[in-house]
Amino acid sequence: MPIQWFPGHMSSARKQAAETMARTDVVIEVLDARLPEASTNPMIEELRRQRQRPCLKVLNKADLADPAVTRAWLDYYNLQQGVRAVALSAKRPGDTAKIPALCQALAPHRDDATKPLRMMIMGIPNVGKSTLMNALVKRRVAKVGDEPAVTKSQQRFDLGPRMSLTDTPGLLWPRIEHDSDGYMLAASHAVGRNAVIDEEVAAFLAGILLDRYPGLLAARYGFDTAGLDAPGVIEAVARRRGCLLKGRGGEYDLEKAAMILLQDYRDGTLGRISLETPQTRRAMLAAGAGGEAAGRRVP
Repeated sequence: MPIQWFPGHMSSARKQAAETMARTDVVIEVLDARLPEASTNPMIEELRRQRQRPCLKVLNKADLADPAVTRAWLDYYNLQQGVRAVALSAKRPGDTAKIPALCQALAPHRDDATKPLRMMIMGIPNVGKSTLMNALVKRRVAKVGDEPAVTKSQQRFDLGPRMSLTDTPGLLWPRIEHDSDGYMLAASHAVGRNAVIDEEVAAFLAGILLDRYPGLLAARYGFDTAGLDAPGVIEAVARRRGCLLKGRGGEYDLEKAAMILLQDYRDGTLGRISLETPQTRRAMLAAGAGGEAAGRRVP
């Protein structure tokens, strides 16, 4: 099932972002460290390249991602011209404190009160932009919630006489080119539940876990993964967690089990998991048509 989700406010948010980009020196693009390319909005790339703005790519939620995979993504991004990448958790003040200096290094000509450094935070919904914004401003100025599209308007704040920061609403793009991207975004709660079928998303996640992290499944739920397929994982979770439909003669509640699996992944309870690597991204693009046209290339 292709997953598409583009609430009305995102169209106006894109227009506002294009206008603000003209007055921005550095773009802080917040990505989900567990799925960096799937959580990269091609519209943001297009806007900043039109204005030739450098970018600090923040791989947030790095504490939830596979550290070896995150290192591979940092190596990939740090080879790109005009790009610096850093992995962190926006919930850790020590991590976020280094962001202004990293941005300053990308725009060294904007370094005094007459030419203050103007930064703009961008990214898709629910990657932690608001948490990062609050940490940088050092007070609660942006609403935080485990739901996509919490922020719906721009906000600008001074970080002192030499720096300013603009927060923007989460932006998705009108058409998600690759089905697997849609499933990764849905598994990570970057799209609203009204756009997805939870059991399908959970089955997609289960397939990745069986392939790359079977030990984490076994450790969390206490069942042997040998011989299981993705739907079998959902059923096994239902069995272990006692998910039964009332009045249905012991029939499993697979929707409830699917949500248990998804929530355990989102919370990090399953362990540190990355849904894509540079290698799997390359293989996915090679297998599907239109990858280069969509601008989602991994060499």
